Amino acid sequence: MAMLIAGLVIFLGIHSLSIVNEPLRNRLSNSMGEWPFKGAYSVVSLLGLVLIVIGYGAARLEPTVLYTPPGWLRHVAMLLLIPVFPLLFATYFPGRIKATLKHPMLVAVKLWALAHLLANGMLHDVLLFGAFLAWAVVDRISMKRRTQRAIITMPKSGANDAIAVIGGLAVYFITVFWAHQWLIGVSPV
Repeated sequence: MAMLIAGLVIFLGIHSLSIVNEPLRNRLSNSMGEWPFKGAYSVVSLLGLVLIVIGYGAARLEPTVLYTPPGWLRHVAMLLLIPVFPLLFATYFPGRIKATLKHPMLVAVKLWALAHLLANGMLHDVLLFGAFLAWAVVDRISMKRRTQRAIITMPKSGANDAIAVIGGLAVYFITVFWAHQWLIGVSPV
C-alpha cells in the first residue's frame, strides 16, 4: 500500500504544481527551458505512474474491504464510462464538445474515477480513484484563477466532434471487451 500511496503523491503531486504554486512552475520552466522542464516533468510523472501500477497490483493481493457495492452499480459505472474516451479525444480534437465543457479531460477523469468508486469498494480502489477524483475537482476549481497554458491540438474543425465520439467509442469498446482484462486482469463485463 505504501508504494501505491507514494506513486499517487509523486504523480498527482507533479500534476498539482500549477494548482499549488503556478509562479514556481513558471520559474522552473523558464530557468530550465520549456523542453528540459517538460522532460523532467515527464520523468517524474512516469516514476509516479510506475509506482502506482506496481503498488496497486501489490495491494490487490491483500485487499481490505471498505464497502461492497450492490451489483446494479456496475451497470451505472459502465454507463458513466461511455463518454470518458470521447471526452479525452475531444481535448485534442477541439470542437463543440471542448467549447462547451472547456476542460473535457478533467470531466473524463472525474467520470472515470467516480465510476470506479461506484463499482469497487476495496481500500486500494478508494485510494486510487478517490485521489484522482479529488485531484480533478481541485484542478478544475483552480483553473478559474490561473492562466491556461495552450496544449497541442488538431486545428479546430466541425468534424472534430465526430472524430472524438467515434474514436472514443471505439477505444471504449476495445477497452471493455479486451484491453481492461489484458491490462488490469479484470473483465468489466
